[in-house]
Amino acid sequence: MASYLRSWLSSQTQPSSPVSNPAEDAPVINTEDADDDADTVHGGYDGPSDDSPPAFPSLISAQRAGSSNPSSDLPRVLTDAQLMPPPPVPSRSGRTLGVPTPSAASGGSLAVPPSTNKPPASAKRLKVALAPGHGPLDWANLKRSGQDLRGVDTLLRVTPSMLKEHRTRDDAWSAFSGKVYNITPYLPYHPGGEKELMRVAGRDGSKLFASTHAWVNLDYMLDACLIGFLVPE
Repeated sequence: MASYLRSWLSSQTQPSSPVSNPAEDAPVINTEDADDDADTVHGGYDGPSDDSPPAFPSLISAQRAGSSNPSSDLPRVLTDAQLMPPPPVPSRSGRTLGVPTPSAASGGSLAVPPSTNKPPASAKRLKVALAPGHGPLDWANLKRSGQDLRGVDTLLRVTPSMLKEHRTRDDAWSAFSGKVYNITPYLPYHPGGEKELMRVAGRDGSKLFASTHAWVNLDYMLDACLIGFLVPE
C-alpha cells in the first residue's frame, strides 16, 4: 500500500507533456519580401486611398514655388484681376477714370486734328499742255519711224567744252549719267515743257534729273537720241 502511494505521488509531481501552440508552430513569413511584391504589383503608390482630386498646381510645381517666394525667377500663377484689370468706372465729376479727356485743340469732338484736314499744297512742277500730236505715244512712234534723231554719224567722245557749244533751241545737247543725248527733237514732247528741259541744255543734267523724276527710264526714253559719252577735257 505504501509503495502504491509513493508511485501515485511521483506520477502527480512529474511535468505534463507540452501542448503544441498553433501560433508558435506556424511557419515564419518574411514580411519584407511581401512588401516588395506589393510595391511591384501595385506600383508603390503611397498617396491617399480616397478619390479626392490631386492638388493643382502640384505641391512641387514651379507656380507654387514662385508664389511662396516672390523674388524667385520662376513664373507664378496670376489671378483674373491681374490678367485683366476691371473696366474704368465713371467718377462723380463725369470724367471716366482711365480715359484721357479730349484736348482743347480738338474741342472734344471726333473731328480729325487740324493738321490733317488742310488742303494739300499745290505741286511746284505742273505738266504743260502739249501741242496736238506730241504725246508719249507720238514720241514712241517717232523713234520707231527710222528718222535720224542723233544728228551725228557715229558715237562721239564729248568733252564739257564741246557740250557747252550745243545749248540753243535748235541745237541742244545734254549729259545724263555719263551719256550725251541730242535733246533737240524731244523738246516739244517733254511733259514739263521746253523751258524746263532747256535748263540742262549744254551741260550735265544728271543732278536735276535725279531730283525731279528719277523714276523715269531715261535710257529707254532717249535711246534714239544718243550721241556719245561724256569724257574729261
